[in-house]
Amino acid sequence: MTGRFVHTGQVIVDLVMRVPALPPVGGDVLASSTREYVGGGFNVLAAAARAGATVLYAGGHGTGRRGDMVRDALAAEGIALWAPPTADADSGVCVVLVDDTGERTFVTGTGAETAVARPLPALAADDIGYVSGYSLLVPEKAEQVLAVSGGVVLVDPGPLVADIDAEIWAATLARTDVLSCNSREAQLLTGAADPAAAATALARQVALVVVRTGADGCIVARGGRVQPVPGLEVQVVDTNGAGDAHCGVLAAELLRGAGVLDAAHRANIAAAIAVTRPGPATAPTRAEVAALLPAAR
Repeated sequence: MTGRFVHTGQVIVDLVMRVPALPPVGGDVLASSTREYVGGGFNVLAAAARAGATVLYAGGHGTGRRGDMVRDALAAEGIALWAPPTADADSGVCVVLVDDTGERTFVTGTGAETAVARPLPALAADDIGYVSGYSLLVPEKAEQVLAVSGGVVLVDPGPLVADIDAEIWAATLARTDVLSCNSREAQLLTGAADPAAAATALARQVALVVVRTGADGCIVARGGRVQPVPGLEVQVVDTNGAGDAHCGVLAAELLRGAGVLDAAHRANIAAAIAVTRPGPATAPTRAEVAALLPAAR
């Protein structure tokens, strides 16, 4: 493995509350637990690092309490920083409501992670640069991300993909080498409810498309072929961060030189392990994934 995994997006702090169900409009529910974790882009970064990749966080981070939490978490995973702290802002926060089915709902308040004061690093030929759809919602950040040269670009559009400006999204697709999204996002992008049909449509624009299909695993589309890659059946505790674990491990395995289907298979196992653990950054180590490879064949 020679290339780096370079994350151009946002690391924030997640305020995770477990609730029996979402409150009605104007109502309230009592959370059974409330915890703070470093999350957002950190979930992807940690997943790639635990899978053995050399990882660089190129996004912003603040000078307050949450910024300190972000830097401590990155350092604990051996993840390098590209930019200094933003002097006049703290890192953002995301309220995450996790219901009794394990499904999660987000409300995000942005902060220093969207700072654009320092240009992003150029990517070496063997680097993978990760672009989050959240970056594309901020015009200045989107412009900075789209100006990054070199390397392989992996884009995860995220749950707000429908809110991304059409011109920015078109420019992003033109720069995208790998597109990884869940089935809901794929439907929003194409109008196709069937994940395989959505993957086929997206593969007309991007060389490699991975559509994550939850417990079923994922669908890989490339070169006119659509191939399902099965998942691993587990008891779901918390789906928060599962897609991030998938993206991080997929990238790490591609950096290692693995074939696309093998990388997707390991990413499926990593996501399955992640949903059995509470919290956002619950990606396993590469050894933990390897231990389950025979069971997932």
